[in-house]
Amino acid sequence: MHFVYYYLAALRSNPLALLATAFQIWMLVDAIRRDEWLWAVLILIFPYGLTSLFYFFMVYRAAPSAMQGFELPGAGKRHRIKELETLIHNLDKPHHYLELGDIYFQKGNLAKAEECYRASLERDPQDLDARAHLGQCLLRQKKPDEACALLYQVCVENPKHDYGYSLMAYAETLQLLGDAAGAIEVWKRVLEDHTYARARVQLGELYLAEKKPDLARLEFQSALNDDRYAPSFQRKRDRVWIRRARALLR
Repeated sequence: MHFVYYYLAALRSNPLALLATAFQIWMLVDAIRRDEWLWAVLILIFPYGLTSLFYFFMVYRAAPSAMQGFELPGAGKRHRIKELETLIHNLDKPHHYLELGDIYFQKGNLAKAEECYRASLERDPQDLDARAHLGQCLLRQKKPDEACALLYQVCVENPKHDYGYSLMAYAETLQLLGDAAGAIEVWKRVLEDHTYARARVQLGELYLAEKKPDLARLEFQSALNDDRYAPSFQRKRDRVWIRRARALLR
């Protein structure tokens, strides 16, 4: 008790220490929410070190919250930006614009990503990847009408494009446009070939909206069951959906 009293008194007398403590608590809570248990333990063990700062730059800033759960398959390399800009300046090839757009998409800079995707399509209008990724980019910017046309064309040409990610984006576009029945059918098509938590949870949410709680519960529980045996990279990508499934089951 004496320790707590003196600690609180020290915090009141030192605003910097108060800010540092608040920052540490913020990072600790974020680590727990992301299931980053090793980081959480390290932050607790070294409360006065640089652990919280390292966590902020290495984990918290690494994946923009706006894009969590909506990543494209394959992670972009940030160090490639300058190299790609040089290649574009010298060669002006569509696939360089596409790769640069994917990096900006992963970073959450959707305006820059859209610009790159459109530049790629100006040079190769038939590129399936560029059309699909532009559609996903427009969807995240709440432009569902234009996104729907692009994603529909891609999914008709190749329903399995990008390992089902384009089909998932198409389902999300239909949801945003208010076509719940169409979205449900597309989510079912996704789950015929894949076990993505992103698909199961959003299908479950649609079942809830349709007042079909048993079907919704089945999808949420299936997402949790699949997560137990998924590889670590997939579990990390799906954390936002698994948390949502647990919350909805409760």
